Amino acid sequence: MKKIFVILLFAFVACNPRFVTYEQFGAVGDGVHDDFPAIVETHRFANEKGLPVKADEGKTYLLRGDGLTAVIQTDVDFGQARFVIDDVDLTHYKTPVFLVKPSQEPVQLDGIASLSRGQKSLGVALPARSLVEVVDDSEKVYIRKGLNQNNGTDKTEVFVADADGTIEASSAPVWDYVSVSKMVAYPIDRKTLTIRGGVFTTRANQMPSRYTYHHRGFQIERSNVRVEGLTHLVEGELEEHGAPYTGFLNVVKAADILITGCTFTAHKTYQTIGAAGLPVSMGSYDLGANRAVNIRWEHCRQTTDIDDSRYWGLFGSNFCKNLSMDDCVFSRFDAHMGVKDVTLTNCTFGHMGVQMVGFGTILLQDSEVRASRLISFRSDYGSSWDGDIIVRNCRFVPARKSLKELSLIIGTNDGTHDFGYECRLPEKILLENLVIDDSGLTDERYAGPMIFGTFGRDVSKPDLLPYRAEGQVVLKNVTVLSGKPLGLSRNEAMFRGYEVLR
Repeated sequence: MKKIFVILLFAFVACNPRFVTYEQFGAVGDGVHDDFPAIVETHRFANEKGLPVKADEGKTYLLRGDGLTAVIQTDVDFGQARFVIDDVDLTHYKTPVFLVKPSQEPVQLDGIASLSRGQKSLGVALPARSLVEVVDDSEKVYIRKGLNQNNGTDKTEVFVADADGTIEASSAPVWDYVSVSKMVAYPIDRKTLTIRGGVFTTRANQMPSRYTYHHRGFQIERSNVRVEGLTHLVEGELEEHGAPYTGFLNVVKAADILITGCTFTAHKTYQTIGAAGLPVSMGSYDLGANRAVNIRWEHCRQTTDIDDSRYWGLFGSNFCKNLSMDDCVFSRFDAHMGVKDVTLTNCTFGHMGVQMVGFGTILLQDSEVRASRLISFRSDYGSSWDGDIIVRNCRFVPARKSLKELSLIIGTNDGTHDFGYECRLPEKILLENLVIDDSGLTDERYAGPMIFGTFGRDVSKPDLLPYRAEGQVVLKNVTVLSGKPLGLSRNEAMFRGYEVLR
């Protein structure tokens, strides 16, 4: 019977070549039967034949198959179909549910002994326009400090290069590589792959609160992908414990990604024991990016309240370049290890705010930030930013009303830790048409906002400066609603190298 079914199936598909469906491979879609094996087989067949996949609008597909992954290499229209991802009793929690793969395999690049910051060409031809990853395993960077301390990671980054080896200037190297131990090119598919629609509900895991990160969603390893109209919901999170998630939509070693009109859900914050042996807050991301270039999120929202501190936050990344968000309402933008160039326009950020370390230009425009600071440079990576900040037509509303001190730009670095690189602060800062809504602050000791925090330095002992802290701050039409003056910093000695122009 099975052989007859397969013959009939292939005959049916041959007569209807526009797309394939999950039902053709045995999916039931009643929310009770496990449809994951059928979904995996559907995409395998679709990839082999180069056909798109279309889900049934009225169905609910249960995905319970532990250890399975559906590989996507053709367009998918999930429509209004629902998918329930059951993570309650998992064994293989590092296995993504959907893996979006490129059509070409990566290529090892040999013979390139070194690479310089800002280099314009690799000097060799590539199989196609590619995302290139470079590694020097003889040096460590981002040596993390604090409760989640570690010994750092091999010096690494990614950039985009054309087929003739020309490096695209916007993603040019930010480090010098005296020795290149590995360089790999990931060819960029020329045709856009589109993933459309779908309502996905994660039944949250019930595991202990340890750093056993769950990779249970879409892992996008293909460049030139468009994700539109997708919704991700979360149900069944426990109050006391749960393992964290890396993100429902994860972009890994890919370039030119657009995520538009999508809805996501923040996860609850739990407590665990960090690497230093002390309690630390631990949370999940619903959006993630790692070693990626040119990612844009637009018209995206989250279902949970962006001001509710019981939920961790939405977005986190590592080793990325050219990240942009437009018309997004998220609780958190967080770029951990070395982002280059961030553009945030027409956005609203909640209690976790805007956090990062890295290089290039931060453009925050036509946006509102509702956190305890406007921009935070992560202290666990040295609170370093090698570049400029532009804030234009924005509103800053402190999340906590009990603050006795308020600073626009904060970080911490006491000069006692080696992060693997020289830490810097922005050379140029433009604050134009900025409204600081501090009218609700209630502490009588509050004397007015500062541009910079103290950055963890004892203001009475200014002798040790861990930064190259000098530059220019330009203020154009900055309004403080409390009527109190805007100062430079309580740590005047540290920031004496800045010229303030009003």
